[in-house]
Amino acid sequence: MSKINIVAKIDKEDDFSVDSTDMHYNLYDNNIFTYTFWNNNYCNFPNFFSASALDLFYISLIIYGLDRIIPREKGDDCWSRDLKVYLPVLDIEKWNENKNHLEEMLNFLSGDTWEFEFRKREFTALELKVKNKMESSTTEKLDIRIICMFSGGLDSFIGAIDLLEQIQPSDILFVSHYGGGKGVIEYQKALSKNLISEYNLSPENFKSFYASAKHGVEDTTRTRSFMFFAHAIVLASTMNKNIKLVIPENGLISLNIPLTNSRLGSSSTRTTHPYYIKLLKQLINNLNIEVDIENPYQFTTKGEMILECLNLEFLKENINNTMSCSHPDQGRMKGDTVTSHCGYCLPCVIRRASILKATITDTSIYRDLDFSSGPTAKTNLMSYKIGVQKFNEKLSFLKIQNSGPITSNIEDFIGVYNRGMNELTNLLGEFNESVLS
Repeated sequence: MSKINIVAKIDKEDDFSVDSTDMHYNLYDNNIFTYTFWNNNYCNFPNFFSASALDLFYISLIIYGLDRIIPREKGDDCWSRDLKVYLPVLDIEKWNENKNHLEEMLNFLSGDTWEFEFRKREFTALELKVKNKMESSTTEKLDIRIICMFSGGLDSFIGAIDLLEQIQPSDILFVSHYGGGKGVIEYQKALSKNLISEYNLSPENFKSFYASAKHGVEDTTRTRSFMFFAHAIVLASTMNKNIKLVIPENGLISLNIPLTNSRLGSSSTRTTHPYYIKLLKQLINNLNIEVDIENPYQFTTKGEMILECLNLEFLKENINNTMSCSHPDQGRMKGDTVTSHCGYCLPCVIRRASILKATITDTSIYRDLDFSSGPTAKTNLMSYKIGVQKFNEKLSFLKIQNSGPITSNIEDFIGVYNRGMNELTNLLGEFNESVLS
């Protein structure tokens, strides 16, 4: 597959073009990409978004959209795509200085080859309208110091609980994303409602954003986390002070180590891999955006997160309202009336293993608890069993390098990997070879 040249636009007034264009990608066209960022009221935010943060936000939407609509099977190796994107930015000097860094970060995150060419733009009419409205508003302003990613998953719910048990609710903003279907948004709404009740929060503590590429054909979506985090980063840029961005994710899944060599592709998503986060931190710093990214559970397994939760009773009451599955809407496609966990994807299995480790009652709904629903479930179980059978703590140093370079805190990463694998081993030991036949 030869290089694909893409001209990206965010404004219908943009008439830029190049002779070698293979496709245009217009964020302003709802038939191509739909997002709700500008539908929100930002009058209670103290300042307008910084130019570099706005650029980062738009770049993340464009990258995510292209990731969804260009199938990997067209790559020379049926995986890696070669893409050159022409991008409009406000702060062109900073982006030209960080061009190589952005490319390196996204190459690692998505497994593709990205090349960018930036062009100067000015504020759009919509941006100026929102800017003027924000600056003229006399609404009482937010004064937060922490933004926490809030996906609706078990990890993010524990992260929210732990924060709310330690600091004032007025200091925190929770940011969510949903991309269609009911498999995510309904869980986010249920959890936010219960958090509001338990901790006397306001709906203003939560911001939820829709962003979805139309006609998406590629399901690996490795760049989704970049888009998700960029929503939080652009909000943080309005505060004109250093903001901590908390990304709650257990250490095992953060490492994204495939259980077997056959699962080195889409299963290794790198969503919060330490190397990717390191590159993202460097990029944010280079752009002079005052955001510090932190994963407080980098060296904690999912089971340990449950056991150490600062309000365990509240967590137990709501564990069925959290969603960990990688494809929660699949059951609805098969006629189920209630969204549920599949039970056999890797996030589901890690979830089940962690709840077993914590010895609490799992009230969640799973469509398949014994890997018997079909070929995919049985294949997954076989892969997991092979992975835990080959698990050897003496080889952990080499294993944790499989999904990306780990150069610091080696012993801590080895420790969380070993403990996480032991949680998986304890769960999978319940399934004997007869299940695979």
